[in-house]
Amino acid sequence: MLETLGLDGTAESVYRLMLRCPGDDEERLGSRLGIRVESVRTAQERLARLGLVQDSYEHPGRLRAVSPDLGLESLLARQSAELAAHQHRIEMSRAAAAKLISEYAGQEADAANPGVEQLVGLDAVRERLASLQRDIRHEVLSFAPDGAQTEDALRSSRPLNEQLLRRGVRMRTVYLDSMRNSAATVAHADFLTELGAEVRTVAALPTRMLIADRELALLPVDSEDTSAGAVILTGRGTLTALCALFDSIWEMAAPLGTVRRRDVNGLSGQEATALRLLAEGHTDEAIAKRLGVSHRTARRIATQLMERLGARSRFEAGVRAVQNGWLPRDR
Repeated sequence: MLETLGLDGTAESVYRLMLRCPGDDEERLGSRLGIRVESVRTAQERLARLGLVQDSYEHPGRLRAVSPDLGLESLLARQSAELAAHQHRIEMSRAAAAKLISEYAGQEADAANPGVEQLVGLDAVRERLASLQRDIRHEVLSFAPDGAQTEDALRSSRPLNEQLLRRGVRMRTVYLDSMRNSAATVAHADFLTELGAEVRTVAALPTRMLIADRELALLPVDSEDTSAGAVILTGRGTLTALCALFDSIWEMAAPLGTVRRRDVNGLSGQEATALRLLAEGHTDEAIAKRLGVSHRTARRIATQLMERLGARSRFEAGVRAVQNGWLPRDR
């Protein structure tokens, strides 16, 4: 039953028996289980690597089983951290691919690429976006990685969004968790959900993106400067990849009306993302941009994480996070 934690059937049986019969040596354990002593030793080696058995102080040279509430909880925390890190690597790979696609498309647009349309400047982007939204028939998917948005921006987008929803178009939007601290942005999201839109949030997003009917995607040419222009992509392979990116992040995102849960280490999504960025050497400014928060808030989050870890430097925070199972050892 514990294969997902790294225990095969023999190791689990040996562990259970060691908990029930702490005084048994290898030969006695093998006899009770009907297996050879070598198999018991192999199982104990696996259990030792997982931290489920330790050297006994009372019986030197013999191993003792660590209580499940300590040993298994540590394993679960480590596995959760590794899973989160793996998912993060997938997201970053997809995000990097999406960014490369948009940048390359922008370079190739002049070569009469039939799957690419280039828009230069913010006015051109807004005008094309308005025409696109009038043509959407079934579904619109979007990432909004700006955190709190200005009331002017929200007000200007409301009529078009309302038209889409009243036409029965399904609208799904992923915002940053930080938007929950903006009364105006939350009010706008509530307005949309009352009309039937679906809104979720995550700690960080890879890029701004809008997908119409899974047939067309609009991405900024430069994710650092969305006013520089955008590209519209219609290639089937590109759309498949971008839709997969949206679907994976949507599944991980939390509906706006729910409270964001903390992970097994007591970290919020924002804190877990900030910790990864902190350990990777990112500055407060870079962390703030990724989380959609102010520079001051990013510095406060970083300081609190370092205090919780008892670290006096960012490097030490990364080391302690790995030691505590908050970050994987192969990061």
